[in-house]
Amino acid sequence: MTNILTTVDQRTKLVGENRLELLLFRINSTQLFAINVFKVKEVVKLPALNALPGCHPHICGVANIRGMSIPVIDLRAAIGFKPVPPAEDANMIITEYNRSVQGFLVGKVEHIINMTWSDILPPPKTAGRHNYLTAITRIEYQGQSQLVSIIDVEKVLAEIIHYDVTLSEGVLDEDLLQQMHGRKILIVDDSSTARRQVRDTLSPLGIEIIEASDGLQALQLLQQWRDQGKKVSEELLMMITDAEMPEMDGYRLTYEVRSDNAMADLFITLNTSLSGSFNHAMVEKVGCDRFISKFQPDLLVDIVQQRVRQLL
Repeated sequence: MTNILTTVDQRTKLVGENRLELLLFRINSTQLFAINVFKVKEVVKLPALNALPGCHPHICGVANIRGMSIPVIDLRAAIGFKPVPPAEDANMIITEYNRSVQGFLVGKVEHIINMTWSDILPPPKTAGRHNYLTAITRIEYQGQSQLVSIIDVEKVLAEIIHYDVTLSEGVLDEDLLQQMHGRKILIVDDSSTARRQVRDTLSPLGIEIIEASDGLQALQLLQQWRDQGKKVSEELLMMITDAEMPEMDGYRLTYEVRSDNAMADLFITLNTSLSGSFNHAMVEKVGCDRFISKFQPDLLVDIVQQRVRQLL
């Protein structure tokens, strides 16, 4: 298992090239599931778990990994399957999302595949609003074509961890409320949960939210405005984009915007569950104006207010 992730640090070079690598695993015998390798810290055989009385029912215990207590989420139960006792091949995928570390109890971990974001598609609209998938793809695996379901981890976590959009005292500049009212912000994120968190934070300030579920959809909207003779930076106060999305990631989206003279001056904030110094380096490389590690409503509002002040 250790060999699967020994080169994770080298894999980060794929980000920014509209490429990604997926860690494939199973939570039942028939379906393949995946999450992005870049969010995986480690994969280990399921260790002994300590009970955590009073916790959410999908948290099956706490693991002690090298002195760190990590809550372990039963991913099978969390996405709507009937819980079953862990099998002999059970593993724990340790991830870092939204500045928190957690483990996911899964079955057999298969291996890592290298793909482009253009091969990753949104789940079909007929799947409804309550599914736990952020994307799907099809791969050739073990001699046959197989569908891979990419888990919307942010939705899973949001149903277990309460995300409070209440602003801390003193964050909101009351004198700017009138200036913010009616301003438009484009939110680009494949997770409906992440879009809702941003919308619920900013809409009460009078800001009009426009949503896109992937980078390509956002780029096409901006190009449409450009072709209509609209100045994109006057239409939008800013664009807030996730990094990882089907069809086109946020890094590529930013690059395409910056490469088009008609929209190059659009203020862009990268808002992602990926954290660490790597993202700050990518922000500088592709030309984003700011970076926020999800989910920080105070910082989100502060950046919006700073942008409004720049335009006064």
